[in-house]
Amino acid sequence: MKVLVTGVNGQLGHDVMGELKKRGHEAVGVDIEEMDITDAECVKRVMTQTALDAVIHCSAYTAVDRAEEEVELCRRVNAEGTRNVAEVCAGLDCKLLYLSTDYIFSGEGERPWEPGDEPDPLNVYGLTKFEGEQEIKSRLNKYFIVRISWVFGVNGNNFIKTMLRLGRENGAVRVVDDQIGSPTYTYDLAVLLVDMIQTEKYGEYHASNEGICSWYEFAKEIFAAAGMNEVEVTPVSSEEFPAKAKRPKNSRMSKEELVKNGFNKLPSWQDAVKRYVPLAKQILNN
Repeated sequence: MKVLVTGVNGQLGHDVMGELKKRGHEAVGVDIEEMDITDAECVKRVMTQTALDAVIHCSAYTAVDRAEEEVELCRRVNAEGTRNVAEVCAGLDCKLLYLSTDYIFSGEGERPWEPGDEPDPLNVYGLTKFEGEQEIKSRLNKYFIVRISWVFGVNGNNFIKTMLRLGRENGAVRVVDDQIGSPTYTYDLAVLLVDMIQTEKYGEYHASNEGICSWYEFAKEIFAAAGMNEVEVTPVSSEEFPAKAKRPKNSRMSKEELVKNGFNKLPSWQDAVKRYVPLAKQILNN
């Protein structure tokens, strides 16, 4: 297969490229320098240069708090940029796999969100990612929408790297304990996405590493895996840790749609943390 990967400099795009190449697929990686997704003509020119079988669309505006002030820029990337990609996919009759987010939901209750549940985003980022979903659904039949949460990977910044850095610098951290969800290791996710893009099992899916935790429990596991048990981790409420963008308190997501369609669930989040933390420490030490 010939697959175009957008956002190749990000955490997920980097690992998706690696997984595609590992399996012998022809992978073409682009980021804003090669293809600015907000420029419709540029998108059309780059995507029609070669005969593509599929696009894995990892590119996104992900600065959740800054998005509350940069509403138009966030929408231009997440909604309009996705529309540009979807329109060319429609013209080429190629598959599109779009990465969305748990943030499209309200975060109410304690039941895991099902793919068909009614979206009700709490912040601009979540709203624009949902708008991106709608742009795809209105233009394509050959699409996968995969909602993910609490992402970490080798490339770029993430919660684990931040915790390791703060723990080393301050010896103590304060972490929210009333937001519940599942971390997602991009290395594990990339395996699933490449499995998926090789099929025609189109539709909406949720994907993250198995198991749930609070951000506080996530932090405790990170320091345990890093052998930094001396770091003091204090649980705090969302109200004590104010942010510009409101976060959902319930980010539990049902993965049953994956199972129903024959895809493998990801390993446990604790297993992912154990594998990832040594790599993160190595990166931070360089």
